[in-house]
Amino acid sequence: MTKNSVLKGVFLVAIGATSYGMLATFVKIAYGEGFTTAEVTTSQFIYGIIGIFILNLFQKVKNKNTAIKATKKNIVHLMLAGTSLGTTSLFYYLAVKYIPVSIGIVLLMQTVWMGVLLEMILEKKIPSTQKIVSVVIVLIGTALATNLINNEVQLDWRGIMWGFLAAASFTTTMFTANRVAVNISSAQRSLYMILGGAVIVFTFALFTQVTPFNYDIFIKWGIIMALFGTIIPPMLLNAGFPLTGIGLGSIVSALELPVSVTMAYTLLNENVEPLQWFGILLIIVAIVIMNVNFKKGVSANTH
Repeated sequence: MTKNSVLKGVFLVAIGATSYGMLATFVKIAYGEGFTTAEVTTSQFIYGIIGIFILNLFQKVKNKNTAIKATKKNIVHLMLAGTSLGTTSLFYYLAVKYIPVSIGIVLLMQTVWMGVLLEMILEKKIPSTQKIVSVVIVLIGTALATNLINNEVQLDWRGIMWGFLAAASFTTTMFTANRVAVNISSAQRSLYMILGGAVIVFTFALFTQVTPFNYDIFIKWGIIMALFGTIIPPMLLNAGFPLTGIGLGSIVSALELPVSVTMAYTLLNENVEPLQWFGILLIIVAIVIMNVNFKKGVSANTH
């Protein structure tokens, strides 16, 4: 692989991760304007489906209809895998309703050790020393980044619960995304996974939206949410990861963490202590340690 294609991959992954990192801040601003979780997620997924559908049509024309088509079995499997996309969005957005964005993203990053645990259960083998060291560093970094040491900060238990559920759901997404229907195009895979996620999101909206649905969300925030959460990240990450390789791609995608915290600090005026920044740095270091190829076959545990 040429140096140029690796650099291109790094750039694509960096933009994809940065986009995702901005998302929670926009959600928090939308909450401040009185929009509900159901309104935010519904608008994001509707625009997301339209956007990815257009990309599929564009690819179809470009490839002169020669691309491998998804079978009925592929579609069912991808939609089932995509349900965790819907639950990740819901849980993450519910988390930042109760806790600061800078804490929410740290909780989402618990996918690092959850991925190791899931891999250990599924593959029935003890993780490497490299992974164990990474997990320990992540846990120390999390304690610092969530200001656990400073007891003056009282975090809403609902936010912490939703944050951990978002991380568990995202871990499922990562494990299924790279194993289901990998023979078809990333645009097709993205479309069917988003459709699966939409089923979850629309069901949630149906049961939780007690006030009349505020359609202003489609004009104000829907397109932004879809672009930064549903369209740009999966497309760029899917295009970038094959060029960088999983290890380097995972390290670059850790950019999501500092971007998310910086956005919250800048736009929402969230207070982030020096000790919390140090904790965030530790989590990034752990991701680097986990994905540096000390030996062949190191797997990635971040998106």
